[in-house]
Amino acid sequence: MEVLTQERAKPAMPVAGTYRLIDFPLSVLAASGISDVWVSVQFQSSSLDTYLAGGRPWDLDRSRGGFRRLTPEEGSGSPDEEGFSRGNADGLYRVRDDIRTFGADVLLVLSADHLFNLDLRPVIARHLERGAECTLLTAEVGVQEATHQVVVHAAPDGRVRGVDPKPSSTSSGTVASEIFLYDPDVLVSELERLHHQLQTIDDSDGDDTGLGDFAEHLLPALIERGQVYAEPLPGYWKDLGRPEAYLQAHRDLLAGRVDVFQHADRPIRSGATDAPAAWFGEAAVVRDAMVSPGARVRGQVHRSVLGPDVEVQAGAVIEDSVLFGETLVEAGAVVRTAIIDTGVRIGRDAVVGAAPTGTRLTDEAITLVGKDSQVSRGATLSAGARLDPGATAD
Repeated sequence: MEVLTQERAKPAMPVAGTYRLIDFPLSVLAASGISDVWVSVQFQSSSLDTYLAGGRPWDLDRSRGGFRRLTPEEGSGSPDEEGFSRGNADGLYRVRDDIRTFGADVLLVLSADHLFNLDLRPVIARHLERGAECTLLTAEVGVQEATHQVVVHAAPDGRVRGVDPKPSSTSSGTVASEIFLYDPDVLVSELERLHHQLQTIDDSDGDDTGLGDFAEHLLPALIERGQVYAEPLPGYWKDLGRPEAYLQAHRDLLAGRVDVFQHADRPIRSGATDAPAAWFGEAAVVRDAMVSPGARVRGQVHRSVLGPDVEVQAGAVIEDSVLFGETLVEAGAVVRTAIIDTGVRIGRDAVVGAAPTGTRLTDEAITLVGKDSQVSRGATLSAGARLDPGATAD
């Protein structure tokens, strides 16, 4: 997400005004009765710690078990186990002793940059009934979107026959949603076997296990064993790891195509702070928009999402954009097809972004404005521009 994640962990990205990306996996786990939850965030992890509040918003703060933060360690093993992991399979290898010691029947691994909601309990039951070594949940996307994901090929009985990570082209839109259920014993055994195999091939004393992401070595090895199953994920799912996908998800939300907030039995919980209700001036025009608590609107807001404490002054126009929070859009300014981070000031009569020429969104058409930056009075930030955190556009 470029300038938007220079100073924050991606799971801390705001979604739908008052939520964060990490709210979705934590809420799903809590609603599914999973009370032992480990959170592994490496890059800019401190940007999440206060928000996570020890797991309290998801009822995970307890004396035994509950919430646990996994952090990189020094002095915990061989040189290739020091510091940051290099992919999710590598990350699992580094905590293999913890996995082994815990002794769970099923290990669930969920990414924290996706928009989704599901009940995991029937999925866990089917995983155990099948005697599966791995169950991966799949989603259906367009074939162009599938080139950014791991395409999954499965037999009619659900048994996975192969995976194709980020292919240059594909005729299939069935992709891994990065929600996995593992047999912990098999997982640890395969990780250790693969690690030994990879170190035998490359016997250098480097700091990389070589395991990388799940689709590089781990998943193909498990598929070869013949007990990996695909399980379709019901409802809406989207990977919000790119600007185009992030803005499109908010378009979908405003168009009523997102069902993740519609399940009373498994609500999405958050650690959001309280704020007074949004306020709208007499001349305000708001259409197809979501406006968060604390926002003040005197101008026009169309097909956009405003985060907490955003102010849109009279004569300003916001279209097809997402503003995170605590941002001021001064009188006469225009913001189109943009994602604006927290604490930004857009000066009077400034122009940020432009409507795309076609109907399809692309990363290059979306303007990104970093945290605590400023667009000066009358300045223009062209479509697709990136403004770094703390910078000024004159």
